[in-house]
Amino acid sequence: MVRTLLAAAPLLVVLGLMIGLRWRAGSAGLTGLLLAVVLAVTVFGLGGEGPAGSGAAATLGGAGLEAAFTTATILWIVFPALALYELQARSGQLQVLRAAIARLSDNPRTQVLFVAWFFGTFMEGASGFGAPVALAAPFLVLLGQSPVRAVVLALIGHGAGVSFGALGTPVLAQAAMLPLDVEAIARQTALLNIAVGGILLAALVWLGDDKPPTPGDMGRGALAGLCFYAPYGALAAFAGPELPSLGGGALGVLLFAAVARQRSGARSEHTVAELIRAAAPYFLVIALVLLTRGIGPLRDLLQSVELSWRVGGDFHGAVRPLYHTGTLLLAALLLGALLQRRSRGDLVVAAGSALRRLAIVAGALFVMLFLSRVMVHGGLMAQLGAGAAAAGLLWPLLAPALGATGSFVTGSATASNILLTPFQAAAAEDLHLPAARMAAAQGLGASFGNIVCPHNVIAGTAAVGLMGRDAEVLRWTAPVCAAGVAAAGILLLALSTLDIV
Repeated sequence: MVRTLLAAAPLLVVLGLMIGLRWRAGSAGLTGLLLAVVLAVTVFGLGGEGPAGSGAAATLGGAGLEAAFTTATILWIVFPALALYELQARSGQLQVLRAAIARLSDNPRTQVLFVAWFFGTFMEGASGFGAPVALAAPFLVLLGQSPVRAVVLALIGHGAGVSFGALGTPVLAQAAMLPLDVEAIARQTALLNIAVGGILLAALVWLGDDKPPTPGDMGRGALAGLCFYAPYGALAAFAGPELPSLGGGALGVLLFAAVARQRSGARSEHTVAELIRAAAPYFLVIALVLLTRGIGPLRDLLQSVELSWRVGGDFHGAVRPLYHTGTLLLAALLLGALLQRRSRGDLVVAAGSALRRLAIVAGALFVMLFLSRVMVHGGLMAQLGAGAAAAGLLWPLLAPALGATGSFVTGSATASNILLTPFQAAAAEDLHLPAARMAAAQGLGASFGNIVCPHNVIAGTAAVGLMGRDAEVLRWTAPVCAAGVAAAGILLLALSTLDIV
């Protein structure tokens, strides 16, 4: 028990400093990192056999390389997203899109549902890896949300799509490690997401405006949930893990927009051609993602180009540059600028503004990722997993929390699933619980953890120019994450107690 609490200490310190004392992510992360290093060396035997110092130095060096590499791959997504926003804002195209959404509804909460819920889940299903937050948050600012609230809403909204993000990657990773049909995991994961998804919607509706929500606002929130979760659940049940978030976002927004337009009876003040031109870069993002993910030969060709490295056997990294989401965003930026007849100077100015923002957030992002790799290689994450086994029959109550912890530490639902699904499956076998359900519990917890993981928060604040205000965002998203994880745990415990398969 003591070792488990010590293993959790760096995370608790980071959360306490950011939420309780409102420290910046970089400062809080550095404090947690130093504590993790001390604990890894003195308590968890970092460095293996021989002098602890020399072994620890090698391990820390390898963890630092992994953190630096991952930082670069994340910034490669944030940079073109920032540049795209700068270009769209400077050229007035975002104002055109804002007017179009406002014509559909002048209700701030309805606009939030369009952007944070439907666009966020669609982009999460199509690409994932931080792109939805980096794209949606600036759009919400343009619609009148404060920068802090815009990031909070973007994080919460995209969370509904994380379990099946990047064309089902988190679930496909689980299926590769378990002797289970991928369809079984997908069905259980969808059912759990639908059961607790109302928490995310309620948070969006509540935070979407300063005024208390009206019954009409709550009704529109429920309608948005129905429009998304109906195709989401059907696709998970009959088509597998690749399409629930993508299809739920795409089909859901069409249904929701049809209702919104019918009720408002509004017509856009811009022509169809002007709207298409203003939205061209976003259409290109969607088209490029669908083409590169959906056409097998093209996908295989792009994935065949890989840059990888390995140091000492235990430390490694890899990226497929042509298949990377950041490359697709950059291509959409350049093609969109061409279609909109933007000059080379416009692109240079937009890129310069984006680079200035990146320079400020890169350090905080690196520190948080360094902390996560130290916890993994230093044995702290393994101790957290082993300590959870002591919960016994109460484990279903805590399983989603472990998944969320994995996302918080690694910054990725997929990484959390790869790291912790084997433990969840072993616990299910020992406690005679359905393996597919516990894998789904892991995936659901990982999706909620995605709305609080520091690198997503940092990427979102960078996209709207909020420097050093990550703690304010976390103060809003952390309770939503805690509520979702708790609700899922209670549901799972009830199902296990009642012995419902």
